[in-house]
Amino acid sequence: MCGRYATARARQELLDEFQVQLDAVENDLQPDYNVAPTKQVPAILTRVPRDAGDRAAGGAEAGGGAPPEGAEAEAEAVRQLRTLRWGLVPSWAKDLSIGSRMINARMETVHEKASFRRAFAKRRCLLPADGYFEWYTLQDQGGEEPADPAEKQKKGKKKPQKQPFFIHPKDGGLMAMAGLYELWKNPETGEWVWTCTVITTDAPDDLGRIHDRMPMIVEADRWDAWLDPALTDTEQVRGLLVPAMSGTMDAYPVSKAVNSVRNNGPELIKPSANGDSPGGHSDTLF
Repeated sequence: MCGRYATARARQELLDEFQVQLDAVENDLQPDYNVAPTKQVPAILTRVPRDAGDRAAGGAEAGGGAPPEGAEAEAEAVRQLRTLRWGLVPSWAKDLSIGSRMINARMETVHEKASFRRAFAKRRCLLPADGYFEWYTLQDQGGEEPADPAEKQKKGKKKPQKQPFFIHPKDGGLMAMAGLYELWKNPETGEWVWTCTVITTDAPDDLGRIHDRMPMIVEADRWDAWLDPALTDTEQVRGLLVPAMSGTMDAYPVSKAVNSVRNNGPELIKPSANGDSPGGHSDTLF
């Protein structure tokens, strides 16, 4: 799964990189080096602005109405920069809490699952990231096995230690993670909430030693098609998703400070001087 990542590019860099036509982010877009579920995250999507309100908070949805019949056919979809709550909440959900269990969608089944299939057909997005975190389970390094059965049982109950790794493109480029978004209406307040999920896939062999899954990355030459809401053919959409090739990503151990969502800052993605890694290396893994 992908449960933490870093997104630290400047607002203008995102607008330029993704050729955004509408900046719909109202507040300042701050770097986040420890993105966790339920946080607001930057996202790129292509959508028809329904009215002036849509530029800030969901348009016709925010006002509780629907666009006039045929309006979407007449209007042109535009590429937008928005912030979305991480953890997709389907339109039929009773409350927001379900989103914490829907931070990821598996590429292999995303087109079939009731929670994701409608969004996969026409509400796709890109989630910019500098890299993501995964935790490698360290082998037992406790020395000799204790002779006392009670001590042995006590040792067996200890949770295995995990070492966080930061995984990012080797060329230092921006990751455009494949995502889906949904709009959910709070039944109590009438407020429309924009939410999203990250699509995951099998990790290549060189990353599989840390974790067997990774975010699906959409290459730049496929951004237009991926974001196109008019492309609704499931098989064509699935054909846009190609797992990362071995050797394209770099990984290294980082400070365990990233374990706490309260910690944030560029120091979280710096190599850890005393990090433990598979194979006994303490610097970069690859």
